[in-house]
Amino acid sequence: MSEYQFYLVEKKSPVAWVYLNRPDKKNAMNPPAWKELIPIFEDLDRDPEIRVVIVAGRGSCFCAGIDLMEMVSEMPELMEKSQKGGVKWKLLSKISSLQDTISCIEWCSKPVIAAIHGYCIGGGLDMATACDIRICSKDAVFSLKEAALGFVADVGVLQRIPLIVGQGHARELAYTAKRISAERAKEILLVNDVYDTRDILMERAEELAMEIADNSPLAVQASKDVLNYGVGKSIDDGLKYVASISSNIIPSNDLMEAVTAFVEKRKPVFSGK
Repeated sequence: MSEYQFYLVEKKSPVAWVYLNRPDKKNAMNPPAWKELIPIFEDLDRDPEIRVVIVAGRGSCFCAGIDLMEMVSEMPELMEKSQKGGVKWKLLSKISSLQDTISCIEWCSKPVIAAIHGYCIGGGLDMATACDIRICSKDAVFSLKEAALGFVADVGVLQRIPLIVGQGHARELAYTAKRISAERAKEILLVNDVYDTRDILMERAEELAMEIADNSPLAVQASKDVLNYGVGKSIDDGLKYVASISSNIIPSNDLMEAVTAFVEKRKPVFSGK
C-alpha cells in the first residue's frame, strides 16, 4: 500500500485500487490531487502484475469536485487584473497540465473501473468519464457543475461525456449544471450498473475487475488501444488500425494457452506474453 498526499494506492494483484483519500474534504481535488495521479498511473501501467485498476473514494463520496480555494493559490493568473498575453500563456500551460492529469487514466493501457458512491461532481466527473467503465451505488449523485461556477469544464468531461451519453444528454448536463441521481445516470448510460450500498458496489467492482483480469492481458489491452484509437475516426480507419494491432500480437503465448486449455477442457491461465 502506498499513501500519497491525496491518493491511497493498494495493489492486490492482479487488481490495483486507487482511492481518492481526502475524506474530511469530501475528496475535493486540491493541488496534490492533480500532481500525483500521473506518476501513479505510469507505475500501474508498467507493473506486469496489475491487469485492472479500480478508482474509488474514501469516506462519504467519490469526489465533490475541485477545491477552488486551494487551486486558486496554484493558479494566480486567474486573479490577475491585467490578463495580458503573458498571463494567458502561463494559464494555458497550467490548464494543459490539468488535462494531462485526467487523460493519464485514458492513456493507461490497463482497463480502469470507476466505483462511484455519493457525490461525483465537477472534477470527479471528469475523472470518472476518463475511466473505461463506471458503476455506482444508489446514493451516487452526478453533476457537470462548472457552468454554475462561471467557467467552462476544460479538463476533458465535455470531450468525453458525449461519447458516453450522447450529445443531447451531455449538453443538458453542461448547460443546466443540475444534479442527477444514480438511476438517471444509468438511464442515460453514464453508468453501467447501480448497486444498493457502497459495500456491495466495491464487491461488484472487484468481481468485474477479476472477470477482466482472467482474460488475456494482451487482448484486453489491445482492445482498449483499438477502442481509444477509434474515437472520432471512420470505420475504415479503425479497421486498418485493428488489422495492424492484430497482426502484431498474433501469435502469442496467450493464444496458444487458450487453444491448449480448450483441448484440455480447463480454464486458461494467461501470462500476457
